[in-house]
Amino acid sequence: MWVMVLFDLPTESVPEKKAYVRFRKNLMKDGFEMFQFSIYVRHCMSRENADTHTKRVKSYLPRKGKVGIFRITDKQFGMMEIFEGRELQDIPPPPQQLEIF
Repeated sequence: MWVMVLFDLPTESVPEKKAYVRFRKNLMKDGFEMFQFSIYVRHCMSRENADTHTKRVKSYLPRKGKVGIFRITDKQFGMMEIFEGRELQDIPPPPQQLEIF
């Protein structure tokens, strides 16, 4: 399962810029990677794990701006078509799950 966070935050004043930077740093500290500008993704091994990260993102939402959070399955993520210019790009595979015996 993948958790995607999309956001559009104001950056006109110094406090707004600080809130934007703090939000972005919190996403990265929680394991999210930039997919595109203002779109961050994180792979989760289960729905429960995705719920945990969703709650964590909600805990550090900035006061202003718009933030969208949604979860998609590995299969749905794999069906996405990504283009750079007119060239189709490969979808990055999900990280391997660590198995401990």
